[in-house]
Amino acid sequence: MKYWPVPNSNSKVIPRADSPGSFWEKRGNRRHCGIDIYAPKGSDVLSIEDGRVIDIGIFTSSDKIPYWNTTFYVLIKNKTNIVCKYAELGDVTVSVDELVEAGQLIGYVGLVLNIDKITENSPAYIQKIKKNGNESMLHFELYGSSPNQNKRYLGGNWFGDTKFEDLLDPTDYLQSI
Repeated sequence: MKYWPVPNSNSKVIPRADSPGSFWEKRGNRRHCGIDIYAPKGSDVLSIEDGRVIDIGIFTSSDKIPYWNTTFYVLIKNKTNIVCKYAELGDVTVSVDELVEAGQLIGYVGLVLNIDKITENSPAYIQKIKKNGNESMLHFELYGSSPNQNKRYLGGNWFGDTKFEDLLDPTDYLQSI
């Protein structure tokens, strides 16, 4: 059985191609590597399937981009051998090498954007998120084996137009839940 990762999300509708928060959305000089599931800050984030936590780390930080708050990611390798990246978490409740069950709490939705630091010089998609009031979300990515930790990747965005090999479109996966 699979579980929707954010039971308290604002919607269970997956953003359609090229709309805000959709997979591979064009964002100026970058592409969006996942799907954003908007939800109130502090909402529970659940593991979609059984698996093992393979990594936890910092996802966004004001040290890298001034309008970011510090958020975290959790990588879970599912029993089906795909890897789910749950990101923009405000807090994490699991640890590396922990076995998790489908539906288990793994963290909480964080507040990724510091609204007070978004200016007219910030990227257009960030200004749009501020305008729409969607500063808290789960950023969800899907991989065939392991995520690419390349310098062209930052905070859920790929700086280039050619998708890297192991990145999968999570749309069908999320729609199957």
